[in-house]
Amino acid sequence: MGQAFFIQLAGSGVAVALLVGFAAWASIARPNQPLTDAKARALFAEEFPGKPLDGLWVAEDGKGALAKSGAAALVLCRFGDGFVARQIPWGQALSAAFRKGELCIDLADIAAPRAVLSLRSWPPSDSKDLAA
Repeated sequence: MGQAFFIQLAGSGVAVALLVGFAAWASIARPNQPLTDAKARALFAEEFPGKPLDGLWVAEDGKGALAKSGAAALVLCRFGDGFVARQIPWGQALSAAFRKGELCIDLADIAAPRAVLSLRSWPPSDSKDLAA
């Protein structure tokens, strides 16, 4: 084995190390800020254009939100380093299980099977006013 082989081996090793380092750096997820009322409204407006919000409830931990729009409930929940948005009937959101400060909404979607939102109480105290 000659000197050229070792030079080529060292160069290949450095190239592989640089590529591995770049891949590790590129896959670092950006930290997500907790969801606020304003950010939730903006995301709902982007995902569901033209749907007015009759009510908005943002999770206490900022990991999701629920909004009422007519007879529909619009749901935002954290997925990876972003949020997914789904639309379900308002009655389904009202009847979702609420235990230990967590509202568990079955979305019946293979990509996002359920949304878990940390809320103080559910259903809302004015749910009769919001009933569709």
